[in-house]
Amino acid sequence: MAVLEVRPAQECRYDAVSLGEVMLRLDPGEGRIRTARRFDAWEGGGEYNVSRGLSRAFGYRTAVVTALADNEVGRLVEGLILAGGVDTQHIRWMPYDGIGRTVRNGLNFTERGFGVRGAVGVSDRGLTAASQLAPADVDWDHLFGELGVRWLHTGGIYAALSDTAAETVIAAVEAAHRHGTVVSYDLNYRPSLWKAIGGIDKAQEVNRAIAPHVDVMIGNEEDFTASLGFEVPGVDESLAELDVAGFQAMIGNVAAAYPNFKVIATTMRTVRSATVNDWGALAWSPASGVVRATQRDGLEILDRVGGGDSFASGLIHGLIEGTDLQAAVDYGAAHGALAMTTPGDTTMATKAEVYKLAGGGGARVDR
Repeated sequence: MAVLEVRPAQECRYDAVSLGEVMLRLDPGEGRIRTARRFDAWEGGGEYNVSRGLSRAFGYRTAVVTALADNEVGRLVEGLILAGGVDTQHIRWMPYDGIGRTVRNGLNFTERGFGVRGAVGVSDRGLTAASQLAPADVDWDHLFGELGVRWLHTGGIYAALSDTAAETVIAAVEAAHRHGTVVSYDLNYRPSLWKAIGGIDKAQEVNRAIAPHVDVMIGNEEDFTASLGFEVPGVDESLAELDVAGFQAMIGNVAAAYPNFKVIATTMRTVRSATVNDWGALAWSPASGVVRATQRDGLEILDRVGGGDSFASGLIHGLIEGTDLQAAVDYGAAHGALAMTTPGDTTMATKAEVYKLAGGGGARVDR
């Protein structure tokens, strides 16, 4: 039975739209940022990655609402977005002053890590165009009403960038609900984004203002604690079963505080090393209670960045298609696992591969 009521595809231009910043990711491959002499260029952003995954892996019509400085770096990012199958017509282009004094594009230097050396991310995103996007910069009623959108995804990374970014999120989710669009939100707490503007207290203030407008809330244990103030009892990253028990115990408090949540979902990751993680996921809805995806202990990882975003897109795929919650969380966990076997923030998996893994398939050679 379908967990959510989603607008019919024939009524809408887009199946899914993301609101968030898209940065240029610069990747030193197997090396380190501090010693690199060349970088691979990718595009990435916590919210955008979800729409790209829905487009490339699952074949949906998607778009991104964001802003870019109108220079060569911005046009590079635009080309990468287009290659990901995501519509760029809702990008706001801001005039560039020549040196980035007033507006610029975000850069994200990311090294994957290996073994005992963890992954490292160094963001350079001050004064970016996306952080300056304001509610009035987007015609929300045209997007959600005249064009039509079945699903909106946004999250706590974008909301942390500035006061206007948080206001833009609220304007977007309110408009989405006026027009019957489902809203998902990934809490995605990042201490580095909040520390200069009030830390955890500010994160909770912003996210508590957004939460009443969310249908599908996504986050790991740290996210629910830091962003919304809910403690997860019995958490011990060395014992996954305690994580399950803690999540189940937390659900009642979260659902009582936010009865608008139709689905709550979390990834569960125990880090054995940078290249070996235990990986799983849980989800809850009022009708199904808590369901658990296939647990993959000892999962080998090439690049962990974007695994949670790919979990979100797999979960959303199941919910859009009207599967039960068990199937949706299995698609999410399988897609996240596959995405972490390839470089870059974004998925290179196919829907067939996701379905195969979610159904118990392995890594034998396909010929």
